[in-house]
Amino acid sequence: MIDQPPHAANGATAEMTLAAFQRLIRQMYLDKDVARGIDGTFMWLMEEVGELAACLRNGTHQERMEEFADVLAWLATIANVAGVDLSEAVARKYGQGCPGCGQFVCACADAEKP
Repeated sequence: MIDQPPHAANGATAEMTLAAFQRLIRQMYLDKDVARGIDGTFMWLMEEVGELAACLRNGTHQERMEEFADVLAWLATIANVAGVDLSEAVARKYGQGCPGCGQFVCACADAEKP
C-alpha cells in the first residue's frame, strides 16, 4: 500500500510527520536511490545544500521553501539507502534535550557545538 500525503481543504498538502515524509520518499524513489548508491546520493544532497545556500542569500521565500524541501528530501533519500530511520535518529539524539548540555533550551557556550 502506498501512503498518500494528507491534503488540506484547499488542496495544499497538510502537515506531515518526519516518518511519513521518509516513507513517502522511500515509496517514490527507493529503487532509483539504491541503484545510485550512497556516494551518488550524497553528491545530490550536497548539490541541493549548495542551492539552498544560494537561495538563502538571494532567493525569494518561495524559492527558499522549495530548496529546504529538496534538502530534506535528499536527506531522507540517503537515510533510506543507508537504512537509517530519521525519526528514531532524531529522537535518540535530541529527544532528551541538547546533546551537549542536556537542557531543552540549550545552555552550551556560544563557541561550543551545537
